[in-house]
Amino acid sequence: MKILNKNRAFTLIEMLVTTLIFSIVIGAAMGVFVSAIKLQRYNLAHQQLLSQVSYAVEYMERAIRMAKKDEIGCIDGSNYLETANSIKFATYHDPTECWRFFIEAEQLKIDKDGTIYNLTSGDFKVSNFNVEVTGDIPGESPNLQPRVTIFMEMEGGGIGTQPRIKIQTTISQRNLDI
Repeated sequence: MKILNKNRAFTLIEMLVTTLIFSIVIGAAMGVFVSAIKLQRYNLAHQQLLSQVSYAVEYMERAIRMAKKDEIGCIDGSNYLETANSIKFATYHDPTECWRFFIEAEQLKIDKDGTIYNLTSGDFKVSNFNVEVTGDIPGESPNLQPRVTIFMEMEGGGIGTQPRIKIQTTISQRNLDI
């Protein structure tokens, strides 16, 4: 009969191999975990950006759709005044009040008769804002339905890879005072 030696230990080679395998497994698991955290942050930033864009576009759509024909000299008798990166119109809330949507310092803003408000959060940058008005040419085709096409590009303002959204919408005026 053989007697087993109970004082047997691991060799240095066995310990090094075990440590190496353990390090590889832990390193792979940490890589997956860090990637999942980065993806979660990106998705959260994308969701917040989508909320910002949706709010700004819906706010502009509602205001532009209900604009009044200018009777106070706000924009020379037209429905809308389109300039570089802005649109101006007489508001339905108060026909004596002019509103203007514009971009300044990478933020979308609204000028309500001299008082300026931000429509977008400082956490995001509006990198592009273009407006095109069609069907609203004074003296030409007065019965044409005015349409405003808005193109906006917004991106996250943080460091690293940030989400970016491009959106375009066309709005037709509801309250026609022709």
